[in-house]
Amino acid sequence: MRIFVTGATGFIGSTLVKELISAGHKVSGLARTDAAAQSLAIAGADVRRGSLEDLESLRNGAAASDGVIHTAFIHDFSRFQENCEIDRRAIEALGDALSGSNRPLVITSGTGMGLTVPGQPATEDSFDPNHLNPRKASELAGISVAGRGVNVSVVRLPQVHDPFKQGLISPLIAVAREKGVSAYVGDGLNRWPAVHRLDAAPVYRLALEKGVTGARYHAVAEEGVPVREIAEAIGRGLGLPVVSISPDEAGRHFGWLAMFVGFDMPASSALTQQRLGWCPTQTGLIADLDRASAFGD
Repeated sequence: MRIFVTGATGFIGSTLVKELISAGHKVSGLARTDAAAQSLAIAGADVRRGSLEDLESLRNGAAASDGVIHTAFIHDFSRFQENCEIDRRAIEALGDALSGSNRPLVITSGTGMGLTVPGQPATEDSFDPNHLNPRKASELAGISVAGRGVNVSVVRLPQVHDPFKQGLISPLIAVAREKGVSAYVGDGLNRWPAVHRLDAAPVYRLALEKGVTGARYHAVAEEGVPVREIAEAIGRGLGLPVVSISPDEAGRHFGWLAMFVGFDMPASSALTQQRLGWCPTQTGLIADLDRASAFGD
């Protein structure tokens, strides 16, 4: 298949391009810059110039493909709601080009969208359209384009990591450096799910090849790592004290990260593993943090 990939030079997308090519697919990647175009060419992918906000480039890329995997997202969480709306428009544009065909469109969301019962892991078959998290816009857009005959499925991501980058934990490391302490909220027993990026990429490929229209898949290797353990790993890496702060202090200490740091958001991938035959095998989050390059001088 000829697959159009957005975010093709990003943290997950660059690994996904290699995964798809190794599986025999031909890849066309979206490139905003000359550096991104060069990176794609080196990886063996075709280059389609454009950006997430250039909707015509998205439509043209999708129209020329046998399927689309949409991994691009603007990771400026200080403008999270605005970026979720940009993602919604991008999904709508990709859907425009695939409408009425059976060509697959795999989009991206977060595992938090599957949380419905406090304290219980998010599951693939759960989605609350009234969720307070603005990221619901991506899944609502998926539902909208599915209504126009698009074969759309969703891959939900937890904290995606390797020794060089760790999702929301990377900015947590920056906060710890700035404040001189590695902090968590309350008892720190709230949990974040995680997956190594080399385990995440195959979920997208399998969703493309085997996915069912309307299905949601969780790229989750670890159901829930306590945030206190994450803070302790950061403290070890930076040689800083580890402290608890109150919920009232969180906003002042963490800034925009405060909206996430106190959340308990475990997630299960049991149905994904069963339905796609996926089995994560890579290093866990804490092990990657214990050898993280961010702690170097």
